[in-house]
Amino acid sequence: MFELDRFISDCRAAQAQDPTHKAVQELVTRAVRAPAAILAALGEPSRGGVRPLYHAPDLTILNVVWPPNMTVMPHDHRMWAVIGVYSGREDNIFWRRRPEASDGRVEARGAMALSAGEVTPLGKDIIHSVNNPLSRLTAAIHVYGGDFFAAQRSEWDAESLTEQPFDVTKAQRLFEAANQRAQALAAA
Repeated sequence: MFELDRFISDCRAAQAQDPTHKAVQELVTRAVRAPAAILAALGEPSRGGVRPLYHAPDLTILNVVWPPNMTVMPHDHRMWAVIGVYSGREDNIFWRRRPEASDGRVEARGAMALSAGEVTPLGKDIIHSVNNPLSRLTAAIHVYGGDFFAAQRSEWDAESLTEQPFDVTKAQRLFEAANQRAQALAAA
C-alpha cells in the first residue's frame, strides 16, 4: 500500500540520515514496484503536468505525468534526483558539455529507457532530455535532493543545443501543447 504522507515522511527521514540519493532510491524502488497502489493514492492521471507532492529547501517530491509523445529539451537539475516510473515509459538521452565548445553546447553520450517499475538515480551534474514515446500518459515519481523550484538551472535549445537559463514558463507551455495534441488526437 502506497501512502503519500508516509512516503514523504520516509523520504524526509532518509534525506536527513543520508544526504546522498541512496536511501531515497530504496524508497522509490519499493514504491514503484506496486504501481496500482500509487495510482490508487494519487489518482489515475488524465493529463500531463508536474504536481508537487512535497517541497522544501532540501527535498522536492513531484508526480510528473508526461503527455503522449512529449519530449522535453535537454536540461539539468544541479542536484541529485531519483526517477521512478509507475506507468508507461520514459526515454532519457544523456548529454555532456562538448569540451571544445565555448558556447556550452552539448552532445549526446548515452540513453536509457525506464518502464513501469524501474528506477534510476541522476547525479547533480547530469544533463538529460526526456521523451514519452507512447501514445498514452507516462507517470513517474521524481525526488530531488534540494529545492527543485528555486535552483538556477540550464536548458539547451532542442535544435542548436546551446545553453540558456531554464525557462519554467516555456516548460509549462510544452506540457500544455502536448496535452492539447493528445486531446485533439483522442477526439479525432
